[in-house]
Amino acid sequence: MDNIKNYVQENKERFLNELIELLKIPSVSADSAYSQDVINTAEAVKASLEKAGCDKVELCETPGYPIVYAEKTIDPALPTVLVYGHYDVQPADPIELWTSPPFEPVIKTTELHPEGAIFARGACDDKGQMYMHVKAFEYMIANNCLPCNVKFMIEGEEEVGSPSLSWFVERNQEKLKNDVILISDTGMISNQQPSITTGLRGLSYVEVEVTGPNRDLHSGLYGGAVANPINILAKMIAQLHDENNHITIPGFYDRVEELSREERDEMAKAPFSLDAYKKALDIEDVYGEATYTTNERNSIRPTLDVNGIWGGYTGEGAKTVIASKAFAKISMRLVPDQDWNEITELFTKHFISLAPKGIKVKVTPHHGGQAYVTPIDSIGYKAAAAAYEESFGIKPIPVRSGGSIPIVALFEKELKSKTIMMGFGLDSDAIHSPNEHYGIFNYMKGIETIPLFYKHFTEMSK
Repeated sequence: MDNIKNYVQENKERFLNELIELLKIPSVSADSAYSQDVINTAEAVKASLEKAGCDKVELCETPGYPIVYAEKTIDPALPTVLVYGHYDVQPADPIELWTSPPFEPVIKTTELHPEGAIFARGACDDKGQMYMHVKAFEYMIANNCLPCNVKFMIEGEEEVGSPSLSWFVERNQEKLKNDVILISDTGMISNQQPSITTGLRGLSYVEVEVTGPNRDLHSGLYGGAVANPINILAKMIAQLHDENNHITIPGFYDRVEELSREERDEMAKAPFSLDAYKKALDIEDVYGEATYTTNERNSIRPTLDVNGIWGGYTGEGAKTVIASKAFAKISMRLVPDQDWNEITELFTKHFISLAPKGIKVKVTPHHGGQAYVTPIDSIGYKAAAAAYEESFGIKPIPVRSGGSIPIVALFEKELKSKTIMMGFGLDSDAIHSPNEHYGIFNYMKGIETIPLFYKHFTEMSK
């Protein structure tokens, strides 16, 4: 693998062009209007794996969108790495906030990406990071240096909670048998200081519907005499946190893992500038649960956030109406030992209890998943750390992420495998937001680093 840097440099333009073509396809799994585009993306990923050198590539049907499965077995006695990624993307809304069309990729330079970054929906989450693995595999095949067996499982429903993945995993345990699972769907501290995500928060995502009168009412004739569902919903949401931004749901914190002072001190060693954080977000101050730092609030503590709220008239001009219904979407990020099904039940019971007499409340669970922590003394983590150090010239720092990848806990339960999260994105890459982008440096560095993981994992597994 001594020539990996040269290979990446020689094929840089091709690697970029191939990713750009993939990013042009609007594979939005949440919107049925894009269903054919999602399928077209699966076909494109399948073709790329065939071209890269996999022996077996197939589109596996599921109750939802297909899963792209591929494998290359060089010796059954050698370890097997299972690569997971997803080819679907978030909706691009609000479109008007993009500086360039979300599905017309462009390369722009930024302060953090002087070499340029690809601006497009899915650039970092997860097409760019997923495609690094395809190109890293291509390198190892082209140079006859693949040291172990590899399998790919690339799904098309991650952004809607992976509803078909558990169905597929449960029915294909022998096909998916592996020694370690490798995912690049997370980030790192900076381009100068790599890090490895060792923990993910769980998730409970619900939609609430608050109903008052049986129809929309004239706000002059009925205002003040009939409960306004929008006002009521706002009051109910406001009661979900106390004055210290502590979540008020009874039993919510019963299973929350409390990290020791020593563990929190270790976390604090990661480079972090509060001033730079505030500047990047254009905010005057941070906000959150009392007695915890910013990095603790967004990684080791559970949260509750309203992701969307609507009701009544929102068009141009005025319409004096008391809406019959009001709605909100709410997500709760969870930490180890919190069970997302239990939290959903606790939320539902509590939220309904907050409604005044005469108001009907409906809570609809959408999806969720368990939190996950991977040990830093495992062969997989050590191999990843060695790969980063060899590639970047500096040891990576283990960090816990505030994000959720619900299927990681599923993998451990069903496949009995540890997952290593080798992310190359940055917090500033605006995933799930307008102007999502992925640095060219990060994309190429991922392709350069991933083969080193295979090398070290195979050597350490002997």
